[in-house]
Amino acid sequence: MYEEHIREDVLFCMLYAAVAMMSVIACCYLLFRRGNAFAPNVTSPVRLRRWTAILFGAMAFSHLWYLPILFYSTPGDVMKVYLVGALLDSMTIFPLAAIVLLTMLQDRRRPLWPVVLMTAPLVVGMTLNVIKGSDALWPVLQIYLLLLCIGLVIYMYRAVRRYGRWLRDNYADLEHKEVWQSFMMLSAILLLFGIYVCDIMRPVYLYIVQVCEIAFVCYLTWRVETLSDLSVQPSAAEAAEDGLPVADEPAEDDEEPSLAAPASPSVHSDIGPLLQKHCIEGQLYLQHDLTLQQLAKAIGINRYYVSQYFSSNGTTYNAYINGLRINHFVRRYHEAIAANGSFTTKQLASESGYRSYSTFSLAFKQLMGRNVTEWMQATDTQQHPAVSPSGNTPKID
Repeated sequence: MYEEHIREDVLFCMLYAAVAMMSVIACCYLLFRRGNAFAPNVTSPVRLRRWTAILFGAMAFSHLWYLPILFYSTPGDVMKVYLVGALLDSMTIFPLAAIVLLTMLQDRRRPLWPVVLMTAPLVVGMTLNVIKGSDALWPVLQIYLLLLCIGLVIYMYRAVRRYGRWLRDNYADLEHKEVWQSFMMLSAILLLFGIYVCDIMRPVYLYIVQVCEIAFVCYLTWRVETLSDLSVQPSAAEAAEDGLPVADEPAEDDEEPSLAAPASPSVHSDIGPLLQKHCIEGQLYLQHDLTLQQLAKAIGINRYYVSQYFSSNGTTYNAYINGLRINHFVRRYHEAIAANGSFTTKQLASESGYRSYSTFSLAFKQLMGRNVTEWMQATDTQQHPAVSPSGNTPKID
């Protein structure tokens, strides 16, 4: 696997050892640390933490396994270590990386057996190579691995899009819930790994992979710690489909109605006035991290009917709540300006139901078509044309 000058490259050996050590530290951190060093106010998914820790442990073991290649000189010894290591990697690194990607999506608990199924041909081919003591099957396995990586990326792209729609149908605050950024980085590293194994003898790829593994460990640890645990329990139908054990029956108001039985017109006609009374007049939308299930419970309607109501009106739960919050912000802004009071936009955003100012800024721009600073300057100019826009512009945080 490594050419002679790589064995004598002190910098590469130090980099190689650093990756192994970082993997061990990250594994222990995710397994044994109870608190969250990156985002103390976020509770990360326990299942994701454990699978990621196992992945980091497998990465550390893989580095230890290949270590003797740096010292062996006979081609036969190098080939044995390389073949067995490739087998171990195909049984651990690739499937665990795929499992971590799937576990990030919390809209439902996806089955893991397809990961085992898709890596089985790779494992069988690697095993035959070990038995024969040659890499004769390696070209075929390279093509299969690349196709596997591309197929997984395509599947994850569709799954992440579905996950995004699910988030917008059930959550008002999407901060620490989206996984697009994670998917993009992890899929890029996955494809890079596939390219690497197709040109494994070039030293430059060895350096690239080590650097990417450092970025992978750092970024994935941060992502796991900052991803909120949504604690979604699959429905009985999904559990049966995925071959999972069915949990205890939920309370009556949480049960999912039959998809073949949409809400009656009377139910739909009741939802609007109930939302007006409890959500708008009662200002329930100001509650941080308000979920669709909490809103449905407050108005006494099954959450699936409420979701159906938003969908029939061409909107999502996320858009509905953010619209109310932005309107509240606009009212509070005009009231503060009229009273000539001292305030900050961050303060008003928090009063409008936003825990994070960045989330508010994004929602404001999506709804109003401009960022909050531009909107306030334009508003002040219209209300006070003789006054400089900066005259009544509050402090921006």
